[in-house]
Amino acid sequence: MPIVTPRRIGILGGMGPQATVLLMDKLIAAVPAADDRDHIPLIVDQNTQVPSRIRRLIEGTGDDPEPVLVEMARRLEQAGAEALAMPCNTTHHYAGAIAASVRIPMLSLVEVSVERARALAVEGDGRIGIIASPAVRITGLFDAPLRAAGLTPVYPADEVAVLDAIRRIKAAGVDDEARRAMRRASAQLRADGVQVQMVACTELSLIVSECDAGSVAFDTLDALVDAIKAFALRQGPPLDVL
Repeated sequence: MPIVTPRRIGILGGMGPQATVLLMDKLIAAVPAADDRDHIPLIVDQNTQVPSRIRRLIEGTGDDPEPVLVEMARRLEQAGAEALAMPCNTTHHYAGAIAASVRIPMLSLVEVSVERARALAVEGDGRIGIIASPAVRITGLFDAPLRAAGLTPVYPADEVAVLDAIRRIKAAGVDDEARRAMRRASAQLRADGVQVQMVACTELSLIVSECDAGSVAFDTLDALVDAIKAFALRQGPPLDVL
């Protein structure tokens, strides 16, 4: 069998830093490797200076992240990346501009996550819980793609608590209050009959295990990991890219 040299992937990271490291850990765990060279080569721009998406999209203040993200994408392309990926859900609001600025494909976290939600919702009523930053709801990031797939997005009632948990994790890492907020958000969705739940914030990816035991919860970061692996190792049918 010929040796497949993995394609090099550029990661627009730093949003937040722990989430980027988590993506890398998940990619390492996802690849059956006998040696270093079997793993997927990454070029990671751990740029913690991207302007706040919370301030821009929720509060309506702060600098525009788009020019910084576009510059990151171009640097990664120039460094030899063959595709781009970005672990931050909210920042996919800018994915169109990022993709238009380079000649290489950008793997779509949104598209692969919607596809996973559709697969999990086969036995349900088509409602998909989205536990995420309020910016995801405000921008409608997943709404149109979910509806196009015959699914209905549903958000937790207490978005303030979810946003507070995200901010707490960014500031000091996971703590008990963040865990409690995740449990409450997931349990409330489950009590309303929303079984399939999408964890769509990479800070919350660190506490997916806190989702209600009766839910069918998945992390959009895992869907992105699978897409990166498939592209880098040339596995399966062509992926949706931007």
